[in-house]
Amino acid sequence: MAFSLIGSVVDVIILIMTTVGLPGLFALMAVESFGVPPVPSEVILPFAGFLIADGTYSLTGALTVALLGGLIGSFAGYAVGRWWRHRITGLGLGRLRLEPRHLERMDRYFARRGEVTVGVARLLPVVRSYISYPAGTAKMPAARFGIYTLVGSVPFTFGLIYAGMVLRSNWTVVTSYFTLLNYPLIALVGLAVIYILLQIVGVLAPGWPPRRAVRASPGAEATPPPPS
Repeated sequence: MAFSLIGSVVDVIILIMTTVGLPGLFALMAVESFGVPPVPSEVILPFAGFLIADGTYSLTGALTVALLGGLIGSFAGYAVGRWWRHRITGLGLGRLRLEPRHLERMDRYFARRGEVTVGVARLLPVVRSYISYPAGTAKMPAARFGIYTLVGSVPFTFGLIYAGMVLRSNWTVVTSYFTLLNYPLIALVGLAVIYILLQIVGVLAPGWPPRRAVRASPGAEATPPPPS
């Protein structure tokens, strides 16, 4: 029989939720929101909906536990980002290194659009698990981070739970649709990784929009400024 990594992850999720109960749902959502290791919420939440339809969970209990677990995991990622802020300065490979000006730019962005960014990111698979880290690094106010995390998480969490309730034993249909949505998101992440690698090896210059790096000629000396 061929080994299926995704199938094994699904089996573990089902085992935890059926044997541990709501504490298992809480733990899975906390790990999912922390992002390490990656745990698919599009499997956890529809199956929770199935267990609600089956009478194992209550809707109020499952929704509350799922949101609390997600909030705890999100704040854990936020804390890591904030704690590592000054430790990541200077890290990088080749020409691509994090400098204080990059952190200042991130600070300005989150000061202007942090709430909207966090709220929208919580509606997107994959992205929702990792937005906490830059939000913490940018020192987004913790209260606002928590509020907008809940604002984005409530419709996402309730929608997937309700879909599992409606589909009952066919809850895996939700997973198949969200898997299709994951493909373009994974493709975007892949393109971002390629873009970063091209900067590391010096093919592209750091920054946006993409542009080729200008290589200095060997032995070339800096041209003195013209006399004033």
